[in-house]
Amino acid sequence: MNDYRADLHIHSVLSPCGDLDMSPRNIISHAVEKQIDILGITDHNSTRHGPLMRRLGKEKGIFVLTGAEVTTREEVHCLAFFETDRQLHLFQEFLDASLIPFRNDPQRFGHQVVVDENDNILDEVENLLVYAIDRDIDQVEEMVHSLGGLFIPAHINRGINSLISQLGFVPEGIKADALEISRHTGKKEFLGDNPYLSDFTFLQNSDAHFPGDIGRVFSMFRMEEASFNEIKMALAGKNGRRVVLP
Repeated sequence: MNDYRADLHIHSVLSPCGDLDMSPRNIISHAVEKQIDILGITDHNSTRHGPLMRRLGKEKGIFVLTGAEVTTREEVHCLAFFETDRQLHLFQEFLDASLIPFRNDPQRFGHQVVVDENDNILDEVENLLVYAIDRDIDQVEEMVHSLGGLFIPAHINRGINSLISQLGFVPEGIKADALEISRHTGKKEFLGDNPYLSDFTFLQNSDAHFPGDIGRVFSMFRMEEASFNEIKMALAGKNGRRVVLP
């Protein structure tokens, strides 16, 4: 087995909250500097930088999990990851059909730009991407898993936009592949307060919006190789694969 440093919660310039220096090219460059082996690209309610990030990462020896950070109807943030461009396309169609139209104000929320490998702007998304979509958390989970993806509620103990802040608890029977906890809390401390969640796999990520935050927090994946299937097994704790929090 090999150990891989994974930071699975990264925002690019496509997210209105992402710094303008968070282009796909710069993200990969900083990940190389931080010795990150696996990145998760998770722009708000959009997958559009996924294919480019995957290609740029492969050129530098970094495996990129492609997906999005979805804001559900309950205003809970959830990470969703997919293996193929086809799955990404179908999930983007789901997001586009579910996003409540609300025009972005770049001066207030930030720009939402799609760029190429040379940081040239190709498009700017008009609807505000951080707005909740018109689908609840169960509907999002069902869609993600129907496409063969991974579903991970984000920063579940954070004071806003988390399962615990919005619902007061993690629902019994939730079909999550893992749970992400805030970088400000240790797993042992969290489980001391929430022992009913001890059967879940936990992740910690940077939730980076600025280049300097990439790799600031990471999870260690113990598995044979950096691939979607191996990551899926590690999250499930199968065949000797597992996730270790440093």
